[in-house]
Amino acid sequence: MYKIFLIITTVLCINPASAQPKTDTLLQNILLKNRHDLVTQVMQNANTYRLQIIYTQINRTKTKQPAFKNYYFNYDPDLYYNPASTVKMPLAFLALEKLNKMKSKDVNKYTSMQFDSSYEKQSTQYKDSTSENQLPSIAHYIKKAFLISDNDAYNRLYQFTGQQTIHRSLKEKGYLNIRIPRQFMGFTTEQNRHSNPIRFIHQDGSLIYAQPAAYNTDSFDFSHAVKIGKAYLNRNDSLVNEPFDFTVHNNLPLEAMQQLLQSVMFPTSVPEKQRFDLSKDDYHFLHRYLSQYPSETSYPKYDDSVYYDSYVKFFFRDSTHKMPAHIRVFNKVGWAYGFLTDISYVTDFKNKVEYMLTATLYVNKDEVLNDNKYEYETTGWPFLNQLGQRIYQYELRRERKYKPDLSAFKIQYDKRDVNDRRASIKDADN
Repeated sequence: MYKIFLIITTVLCINPASAQPKTDTLLQNILLKNRHDLVTQVMQNANTYRLQIIYTQINRTKTKQPAFKNYYFNYDPDLYYNPASTVKMPLAFLALEKLNKMKSKDVNKYTSMQFDSSYEKQSTQYKDSTSENQLPSIAHYIKKAFLISDNDAYNRLYQFTGQQTIHRSLKEKGYLNIRIPRQFMGFTTEQNRHSNPIRFIHQDGSLIYAQPAAYNTDSFDFSHAVKIGKAYLNRNDSLVNEPFDFTVHNNLPLEAMQQLLQSVMFPTSVPEKQRFDLSKDDYHFLHRYLSQYPSETSYPKYDDSVYYDSYVKFFFRDSTHKMPAHIRVFNKVGWAYGFLTDISYVTDFKNKVEYMLTATLYVNKDEVLNDNKYEYETTGWPFLNQLGQRIYQYELRRERKYKPDLSAFKIQYDKRDVNDRRASIKDADN
């Protein structure tokens, strides 16, 4: 074990992206305590796997107030990872915040809406067959974005919020290094600057409020080049023998993601400036769908053999596909280009345990991107499960002076109607 410690320490000291990645002995020791070949392999090659971990202990005061302490492994804000679908989390928060600033417009998250088009490659959307009333809404998009990580839901939240509002709002909150210039639609940088015109409507189709098309005039800093791998397949499936360029892609440092989730799970734990302008109902809504399972949801009606309970719960995703009945994970995951990421707040109601865990790693042995040959099944998901279980077992043993009151996070989730004969969704774009 001492040799492993020396190897890992040496590797971390020569990180090519940063001379001083942040690693805490406590977290390193937790991960090394019980030797496991896969965990050892990934940790010994932390730079190859672009591994970063943030483990957040939560200790309650006598008055039940939470205090947070972060522990890091190979954390480097300059070490790029592709955030993939994790960007859907801040977009959901920002969309709700924008709605709250539109109170005079007489719309809310449940108000039906329709998307028109006004610029090249934009698409309309007037119906949503997965919603109960067959119409889109911000609430329904957020549900889909969290339950199975639906891509169209993200694009529509992006179009509603608007690129300029997204970045100005995050900057005002102090998230200076977050950059979200891209939808998941294959758009150019210029096309992403344009947002669709949107109409909020009554059930009968009559207009409540029309939001005009928007354009982002603000600039982005793309001066830091980010290139990964040795080759990639282009849109024509032709091999290009040079690194894949992530320079103009979405960028969200891992600690910022942890802070975003903390700000919604525990708003008073972050500075007021950093909080989102959300109502009590908004917080409850977000907590519900950050933790609800597809099997507990009727609209959309997902096939739970495909979208099983642990489908987007990477730290508890094992071969059983089941979640412990006494545990709820409030989280957002992402996977793309060989990157796997999970930002989680974990609650164990039975054992009175709570903590946060945030991690990302890159699994692309052949260093060719866009070929869909990534080691998600053999390395990525198994490693994240091992990581999650090690932290969970440590938390079960960790002494606490004051047990947390987790009643605020106990939610009465939906139940499927056993007589519902509608076809289940087996294949969604996520």
